[in-house]
Amino acid sequence: MLAYRFGLDEVMTKLTILRDEFKYARSYNPIEHVSSRLKSPDSILQKAHRKGIPLTLEDIKAQMFDIAGVRVTCAFQSDIHRIRDLLVGQQDLTLLAERDYITQPKPNGYKSLHLIVQVPVFMSDRVEPVTVEIQIRTIAMDFWASLEHKIYYKYGKEIPASLLAELKDAADVADALDVKMEHLHNAVLAIKGSTGADASADMQGLIPSQDLLEAFLRSRGPEQAPDDGPDAG
Repeated sequence: MLAYRFGLDEVMTKLTILRDEFKYARSYNPIEHVSSRLKSPDSILQKAHRKGIPLTLEDIKAQMFDIAGVRVTCAFQSDIHRIRDLLVGQQDLTLLAERDYITQPKPNGYKSLHLIVQVPVFMSDRVEPVTVEIQIRTIAMDFWASLEHKIYYKYGKEIPASLLAELKDAADVADALDVKMEHLHNAVLAIKGSTGADASADMQGLIPSQDLLEAFLRSRGPEQAPDDGPDAG
């Protein structure tokens, strides 16, 4: 577990460096928020039982890729692949697998880009390769996924069909907001580019917040948003 925690630290350091560089040396920072989590030993064993993974360290390390996880939240969809390319381009990070749920969303509407990467952790007596899952998504995608997770567990992982349809509708609304906000963002860039003015203040003003997303969902009417609000549990 120490090795996985150190692997998380390595990836978090890479993202912190990128975020600080964008913040202090560029006009626009595509990284809104970064978080990490490490599965508990109990969660690891439960998933191993559920997936039929033999209970040996070697099999768990070889077949379970989300023991260490990092989530990166961006403002716009175009930022997702920008961050992806910056990470994958680093020499000491190896991309093992990539799952693009943005171009191919899950049936319930879930969208995110998942990267399975391997980073070297330099221990006192060896170099330990550690696998880390990185999820990159927009604020709107993250907002939807958080609500879906709460609803999923409220109904004991058996969501009624009517709610599943509403969740898919809400995912479409969140995607529409992503498209709309990026269009406005690009429009400001084009206007400022033609005048030669600094667009940084305007760009930051067009970054969607969770409050804006909630207002947008409410404006679409109750028929397109799930009944369970942010406090659903």
